[in-house]
Amino acid sequence: MAEFTNNEENLTMADFEDAINKSFSRLREGDLVNCTVIEVKEDRVIVDIGSYAEGIIYVSELSDDPHFSIHSELIAGDIFKAYVLEVDDGNGNVILSKKQASSELAWEEFEAALEAGTKYTVTIDSAVNAGVVAYVNGIRGFIPASQLSLHYVENLEEWVGKKVDVIIITAERDRKKLVLSAKAVAKEEAEQEHRDKLSHLEKNVVTTGIVERIEPYGAFVAIGDGLTGLVHISRMCAKRIKSPREVVNEGQEVKVKILDVVDGKISLDMKSVSEAEEVVEDIDHAPVEYTEDGDAGTSLGDLLSKFKFN
Repeated sequence: MAEFTNNEENLTMADFEDAINKSFSRLREGDLVNCTVIEVKEDRVIVDIGSYAEGIIYVSELSDDPHFSIHSELIAGDIFKAYVLEVDDGNGNVILSKKQASSELAWEEFEAALEAGTKYTVTIDSAVNAGVVAYVNGIRGFIPASQLSLHYVENLEEWVGKKVDVIIITAERDRKKLVLSAKAVAKEEAEQEHRDKLSHLEKNVVTTGIVERIEPYGAFVAIGDGLTGLVHISRMCAKRIKSPREVVNEGQEVKVKILDVVDGKISLDMKSVSEAEEVVEDIDHAPVEYTEDGDAGTSLGDLLSKFKFN
């Protein structure tokens, strides 16, 4: 068989015939095809679909995102998938839909992202009843007000235009229901930051703190940098007392020594602190010797739940 040679590879006549046959392969409505952008016009995109005819995607079939811009989002050479809507528009062109293909592929991605906890960075598009709207891969997502921040959100309009990191908490393809949470991401980041702070605490460092809360078994003392530890009643003073209130009051500044950090709970001591010991006012800049490998709680409730006393 004769062979035709170019500069890069040897192609047989059969190879050419196969390429020609593929270009004339019959397309059907609903086929998913690969598209390469040839030209971007005002109201349409011309694409190469590897067929005998060029493909046309009108702007209305490019994206469901109301902020989509044909000239800023697409350039010649871009490659994506699209569904065939019409095999011939009467002028020999194939009419395609990118947004339908993107939607199907996006929902497959969302279902996987829901399981994996994948993070997305989105821009808040608008405020609606009980939440805000943001678009992910051209798909409308809803962030309930309760899932927008770690703190109560009073004015949703103030969030419009802001970028936030979110995870998917609901992805129902049939109902086209996509629910996002920025709060879950913020909580995870806060917990990690808290663990990092705990890992830098040094045992036996003396610092000052403010008594935040008093319980029958001891007092919670804020020692700065968002950290709170417990001074057990037995570690408050040398004499035996019936109530922590015999020694401290809420809001009082006290000197405490860091005894230990185990499983995310900080144990403090007042009894062994001597007047001669150096006080480190900023524990964030104390010398680092102690490292904590366990999980850390992020609230007084978390800390309290991990203390067990006989």
